[in-house]
Amino acid sequence: MSFPFAIRPLTTQLLRAGFLIALGLPGLSLADDGERRSYRVPAGSLSTALTRFAGQAGVSLSVDPSLVNGLSSPGLQGEYGVEEGFGALLRGSGLMLVPAGTGSYILQPVPRQDGAVQELPSTAIIGQHDGAAGDAYAGGQVSRRGSLGMLGERDYMETPFNITSYTSEVVQDQQARTLADVVANDPSVRTTNPSAGRFEQFSVRGFSLYNSDVAFGGLYGVLPTYSIDMEMVERVDILKGPSALLGGLAPNGSVGGGINIEPKRADDEPTTEFTAMHASSGQLGGHVDIGRRFGEGQRLGLRFNGVRQSGDTEWDHQSVEREASVLGFDVRGERARMSFDIGHQERDVDGPMERVGLAANVEVPDAEDIHNNFAQPWTFSRAKDTFGAVRGEYDLNESWMVYAAAGARNGDYDFLRHAVQVVNAAGRFTVTPRTFQREEDVLTTTVGARSWFSTGSVGHTLNLSLNRFDMTFDNSGARFANGVSNLFDPVTLPVPGRPLALDNPTHTETVLSSLALADTLGFADDRVLLTLGARLQRVEVDSSEPGEPDQRYDERATSPAMGLVWRTCEALSLYFNYMEGLTQGQVAPETANNAGEVFAPFRSKQVEVGAKYDFGRFSTTLSLFRIDKPSYFTDSAGNLRDDGEQRNQGLELNLFGEPLDGIRLLGGAMLLDAELAKTANGSNDGNRAIGAPIVNANLGVEWDLPQVRGLTLTARTIHTGSQYLDAANRQKIDAWQRYDLGARYAFELGGTDVTLRASVENVLDKTYWASANVPDGTASGLTLSTPRTWLLSATLGF
Repeated sequence: MSFPFAIRPLTTQLLRAGFLIALGLPGLSLADDGERRSYRVPAGSLSTALTRFAGQAGVSLSVDPSLVNGLSSPGLQGEYGVEEGFGALLRGSGLMLVPAGTGSYILQPVPRQDGAVQELPSTAIIGQHDGAAGDAYAGGQVSRRGSLGMLGERDYMETPFNITSYTSEVVQDQQARTLADVVANDPSVRTTNPSAGRFEQFSVRGFSLYNSDVAFGGLYGVLPTYSIDMEMVERVDILKGPSALLGGLAPNGSVGGGINIEPKRADDEPTTEFTAMHASSGQLGGHVDIGRRFGEGQRLGLRFNGVRQSGDTEWDHQSVEREASVLGFDVRGERARMSFDIGHQERDVDGPMERVGLAANVEVPDAEDIHNNFAQPWTFSRAKDTFGAVRGEYDLNESWMVYAAAGARNGDYDFLRHAVQVVNAAGRFTVTPRTFQREEDVLTTTVGARSWFSTGSVGHTLNLSLNRFDMTFDNSGARFANGVSNLFDPVTLPVPGRPLALDNPTHTETVLSSLALADTLGFADDRVLLTLGARLQRVEVDSSEPGEPDQRYDERATSPAMGLVWRTCEALSLYFNYMEGLTQGQVAPETANNAGEVFAPFRSKQVEVGAKYDFGRFSTTLSLFRIDKPSYFTDSAGNLRDDGEQRNQGLELNLFGEPLDGIRLLGGAMLLDAELAKTANGSNDGNRAIGAPIVNANLGVEWDLPQVRGLTLTARTIHTGSQYLDAANRQKIDAWQRYDLGARYAFELGGTDVTLRASVENVLDKTYWASANVPDGTASGLTLSTPRTWLLSATLGF
């Protein structure tokens, strides 16, 4: 299969274009920061006005949120220098601007008459100069702002959604290797596939989320399909609920929520780090992180991240080898900004763990009786992904900004595996080896415009976005002679020989396109923000298989959305949203008699209300939600069917920050009522949905030990409630808890910054069923917990 365009020529062309743009495009001239230019900042809260001005000026501003709480600004309009503009916004506020390096400023109180200046507390960064995670909340684990797709980046207090944005600092300190390690911090998210399995999969608010629905700087389908390494990540945004308005159609729908990953960018200060890594059972590796800025005003930036790690895992006869390299380039101009990322990731797993399926009426086996990897030692998973993305935005004037982005990926996947379908209480299952090859080509684009204007006392932020996602994939494979093994006492079978049958190759083309319009209206000096919008969506799928009639559908739908934020005071925000989403229909899995059947797209709806309270150094979000979507089930004849609805209602509490000096908290809880309704003949009405626990709870604690400077102790507990594996609610797994402990020590040695980290996950080495899979009806199965895992690393900063 041919890629939409060759990745190497693409890389060369985009790099060449990037440097040409940097040198010659109007608006990217490396002008002096003191040069006067036109600005338009509406009147409103001082915090919002400073954020908007810093963003338009392309500088960073460090400010303690408590300094601007309750203050307003008259705004400004006209031509200003950077410092002159800040002065106009700050007039009468009792605050002053202090330069802190090229393109960076600090906000502090005006000195008292005696010449003293009160000590500046911990700061947050606003503006667009210091990278995606530059404005980390107190404690550095969560960013104050996150991506809302076409609506841009917003402070979480001005966002009408439940969103948590994890920083690269928490990713590094927790020694996260893949996305599954990061989402373990969020009570609304659970991993639903075994660690070191063939792929990662998640559940958000009780609904499935696949890696293909994880956005890369707002672009779907660009990141690797089966596992995403975290060394490239600057920030991980987790937004709950359908988000069709914000980013367009996700390839697999993302009904319960969405995840966006922001790539690393070069900071103003040079970055040169090397991290040596070790995981229990002998996985050794290293990570290199290098960032530099160049040119007048440090307008040009380069950031390179490379990682390689390999060795045996905690499972029997299993090893993992992973490597990835990502290069990011960005330009900060006076009126234009652009970036380019190119990356390659490979992941090889020998003996990948499988989910455990159960035949009807078979009791759930005791997980503690399983002591071995029940996948055959000759199974393997090979995944290679090459991807790239280019983005740019240009300020036409003080009121209009246009932007565009494009991303591409080529994925090549090769598996030799077998399903695990237990047929009796003794743990017997049939081993049916199967090879599976898949090649994916993705091209995704978005163009848009944003405008700021006022009608009387009402401010407007108008957004227009056009998105298109193209994916072509081919599947092929072969099947081999059967064997018999046992869940509790696995039998090693001979390596498969000649195949008994070849699978019919399938070719599928998917086009997801949409047009969206949204307006955010600001009332009462932007203390009330009302977002109204809609996205017109089109789903086109064409799937062909030799000897079978083609399956085609072309569906259109309009998804409206509304979000409301009332900032009653600087510390408290109340919000409401109504969102609709459109999702591609499910494809019947290989285990179904109607394997390969493609179902029509379906709508999902969410209503949510919530409150956010910012204590200054500590914040909480409380939300109440309801999501409705169609459900699927496998009937007695073995066919996948769409049947009834699934209604997930829940209450969430998220908390993060540093309530006391040197003590940080990260976590929360979710109470979930996931119910089936309108099922065939009412047979399952009122039952709990598959894989939907009633209670999830997380709590992570960090303590900077006062007696030893640089030493931090960490602990985390994760609780997940009981879950059902079947719609009839006959097969159930118990609730479980996991406990993690760790420590890190930061010090300086001979002018080199050193950070040593050590942690133990599942410190009690408990074996349990971690998940009853996801409630999509297509591949129900049990996920076994990961054994005790030791993680060690040493980071040297030069």
